[in-house]
Amino acid sequence: MRIPVIIVNFKTYPQSTGENAVKLAKICERVAKESRREIVAAVQAADIYRVSKAVSIPVFAEHADECDQGQNTGFITMESAKSAGASGTLVNHSEHRIQKEKIKAIVEKAKRLGMTSVVCAKDPKEAKELDKLNPDFIAVEPPELIGGDISVSTAKPEVIEESVGVVRGKRVIVGAGVKTKKDVEVAAKFGSIGILVASGVVKAKEPEKELKGLAEGFS
Repeated sequence: MRIPVIIVNFKTYPQSTGENAVKLAKICERVAKESRREIVAAVQAADIYRVSKAVSIPVFAEHADECDQGQNTGFITMESAKSAGASGTLVNHSEHRIQKEKIKAIVEKAKRLGMTSVVCAKDPKEAKELDKLNPDFIAVEPPELIGGDISVSTAKPEVIEESVGVVRGKRVIVGAGVKTKKDVEVAAKFGSIGILVASGVVKAKEPEKELKGLAEGFS
């Protein structure tokens, strides 16, 4: 995965489910080609296959479980996500928190399978702890700002700076309320190499226009 990167978390919105997921992923693909930025579509497990077949950009699972293949009804194995077309996964999102030992197992399995792991942290302190597990990227998102109108870049820019300071290498992605070019510029200024966005793109009246604006923030 190249940097800077924009990960669009499709979540479970109707605007990004089923055939709508394909439509949104194609928008992500167009903007990626036009802006020459890495844009990743993180989609529901049920949509990984159809989306990965429709676009050339990276497709991630929104979540995958640490369990092995076998008698694990209802779980999403890393192997199944990969075979469906996912090249990576989000881990420990604030809306799907899991225990540290499970995070460790997922990160390790991702490495064995050649998949990218983006582990989410709620603050710099947790980012520092989870960085010890050596994921590919740490996505820092203050949970109280997720889905809101005020971005982490506006409300808590110190969170970005501190996270970059405690995580090894250039591996910090930030999110929570990121919606504008200015939000991205602030994140980049403090050392973030990417952003994790959701409603600001998925629920926008003109998602392509919004995504283009975010991509411009890294220029």
